[in-house]
Amino acid sequence: MDLGLTDRVYVLTGASRGLGFATARCLVADGARVVLSARTPERVAGAVDLLGGPEHAVGLVADLADPSLPERLVIAAREHFGRLDGALVSVGGPPAGTAAQVSDAQWRESFETVFLGTVRTARTVAAALTEGGAIGLVLSTSARTPITGLGISNGLRPGLAGVAKDLADEHGPRGVRVLGLLPGRFLTDRNRELLGDDETARAAAEAGIPLRRIGDPAEFGRVAAFLLSPAAGYVTGVSVPVDGGALRSL
Repeated sequence: MDLGLTDRVYVLTGASRGLGFATARCLVADGARVVLSARTPERVAGAVDLLGGPEHAVGLVADLADPSLPERLVIAAREHFGRLDGALVSVGGPPAGTAAQVSDAQWRESFETVFLGTVRTARTVAAALTEGGAIGLVLSTSARTPITGLGISNGLRPGLAGVAKDLADEHGPRGVRVLGLLPGRFLTDRNRELLGDDETARAAAEAGIPLRRIGDPAEFGRVAAFLLSPAAGYVTGVSVPVDGGALRSL
């Protein structure tokens, strides 16, 4: 299938590694060009190199909580590649702990980055897009069902799913699509660090997934690239699980 990604341009936050980088790699492999942002200069530079350098990718060092980042991403896409066709808005997971255990400071910091940073980026990019543009918000299966020990995620992700729906309604008449993606367990660097060499923990995690395995980030990247592409031009306002069947809701 031709996804229609050739020469299209996307901005991706939190994309120096993990699911954001996996999506960037799939977009570039199909002919798109990307503008990445992340907080660590070395990781941003390394990601750009792995994607083929400035002909295919450029990077910005910034935090999603920075109010200036969304406009900088829009400007970078237009200055370097002459256009902007969409975005994948991803941010690292908030601190672990139940809703009752985490502190006010952790709630505030997570709200500024995970929630407000995502909303600010999505609305800024949506306003800059023309017909055929698309935005994907990387959320979590916690948008549909709470995950034990992740109280902040359980509190903020469902709200972001609602924001995606609201933006889809508002920008749909202009031909701009907005949707959510709900990743389950993937073998990202973060999950490798969490699981370590604990085979018992990994087996327990896999037992709760109908496909009985933890996903490869590329499997998420291919779904995200498709949903951002013109080939998915009639998909908007939904949250799409990419979780090996782990969610039990219909």
